[in-house]
Amino acid sequence: MSNNILYILWILVALSLMLLSFTIWGKNGVLAIIIGNVVLMNIFVLKGMRLFGFDATGGNVLYATIFLGTDIIAEYYGEKEARQTVFMGFFISVFFLLASRFIILFNPAPWDLYHESLKKIFTPTWRIVGASMLAYLISQNFDVFFYGMIKRLAPRHLWLRNNGSTWCSQAIDTIVFCTAAFIGMYESQVILGIIASTYILKIVVAAIDTPFIYLSRLIVKLRPSILPK
Repeated sequence: MSNNILYILWILVALSLMLLSFTIWGKNGVLAIIIGNVVLMNIFVLKGMRLFGFDATGGNVLYATIFLGTDIIAEYYGEKEARQTVFMGFFISVFFLLASRFIILFNPAPWDLYHESLKKIFTPTWRIVGASMLAYLISQNFDVFFYGMIKRLAPRHLWLRNNGSTWCSQAIDTIVFCTAAFIGMYESQVILGIIASTYILKIVVAAIDTPFIYLSRLIVKLRPSILPK
């Protein structure tokens, strides 16, 4: 099976699991998926691949689905809860980095087979990590803010606030990360190319997630108990 088909399938699976978790556990279910994605994308980002002719990493889909999660929380639980979710995700990311750093500092037992492999996975490039965390904080907070603003100005247009906030915040995320991570390492034309290709792949996820935000409305109608009293 080609990478492109797997990419689309993985998007659908990831978004479906987000909605399933929302259906079963409400806000806590969405929060659990977001936190899981934050941890996993720090590992999956090490997987390089070609998608639709562009270079990409395994963390792209997981990161993009976080925006659906924060939009669901902002839609049904309010901006304050969504912003709190963003900071919880950031805290978990810091915790994961510290925990993974500590575990590789322990001297391995003579029978240990995986210490060197773990070192390769969990020894971070701190500039990349810093750029990623900075981009996460800025873009996710903007997403929550802009989603709320569009909701106040055009409360009937769910598609507009979902896509508008995600497209803009994904652009901010991509620009901030690529600039902070790669400036001085690559020429400006190369960085612009990385920004463009990364953003296009993220927009694919954003476009596919639109029906899922509408499905969340159906879920709320069928299970009103998941909303706050």
